[in-house]
Amino acid sequence: MLMTQRQALEVVLARRGERIVVTTMSSAGLWPQLSQSPLDFAYIPSAMGHAPSLGLGLALAQPEHGVIVLNGDGCALMSLGNLVTLAHHPARIYVVILDNGQYEVTGGQAHAGVGHVDYAMIARGAGIKRTYAFATLAEWQAGAREALSGVGPVVIHLKVEALPNQKTPKAPCPMSEQIRRLQEALGV
Repeated sequence: MLMTQRQALEVVLARRGERIVVTTMSSAGLWPQLSQSPLDFAYIPSAMGHAPSLGLGLALAQPEHGVIVLNGDGCALMSLGNLVTLAHHPARIYVVILDNGQYEVTGGQAHAGVGHVDYAMIARGAGIKRTYAFATLAEWQAGAREALSGVGPVVIHLKVEALPNQKTPKAPCPMSEQIRRLQEALGV
């Protein structure tokens, strides 16, 4: 049985430490139910696939914190080039791909790669040495400590249930307020 997105995120929360967490699309709607840290940044752009780039910039600028990016499979497909960029910039960045087989927040359309895309293999092919794939909650709970530690970049592929009837979530507060909170928390 597939884990729910919430279950997957609860494991991330338990292992996040003092890392910045960048959320996008459906995870941006779920994460604020679990965490209200000033190190949380809900990135909901008009274009999908840019959260890993934002996360890399933060990880390079804040190496003592590191960054966890919660990305959907649709977002990953929209910008696979991010993986090549991540591979060439050693940083404490952990990209968690929540794979539900859909472009969830635009109406739940199945994408062309449903059941056929191995994101961990694609990441390895792009040059990322540390990749992980977990299909069940028990596997993710057992492997999360290793996957969310050590040297990055890291790509973690999680198979999760789709959330029915999703819409693009609203940011928990305006972007300017999120930036101010994050800057204050980082002391910049």
